Amino acid sequence: MSDATDDFEPATPGLPAGERPAAPPRDLEAVYDIPVQVSAVLGRATMQVSQLLKLGRGAVVELDRKLGEAVDIYVNNRLVARGEVVMVEDNRLGITMTEIVKADRAV
Repeated sequence: MSDATDDFEPATPGLPAGERPAAPPRDLEAVYDIPVQVSAVLGRATMQVSQLLKLGRGAVVELDRKLGEAVDIYVNNRLVARGEVVMVEDNRLGITMTEIVKADRAV
């Protein structure tokens, strides 16, 4: 079985360029093929339905973020990181993670 992640080397903050982080534990291999939903939220806005219905082509909706401010990255609706919007090949957008969000787990 071929591991598709062998060719992928994500940048890891705190490690010198080209150095790989420690390999994940083998007991996690069972979850590698489980799909997850990843969302990047540029910002949010609240408006009344009447305002929403008045929007048309070219309308601008003001978000609660400033230009250059980090975007939130969610995995399965859980905030996991923050990052910056980047341009990737073929004029597509991507996100570079700049901060991992540590979640407080209540047990």
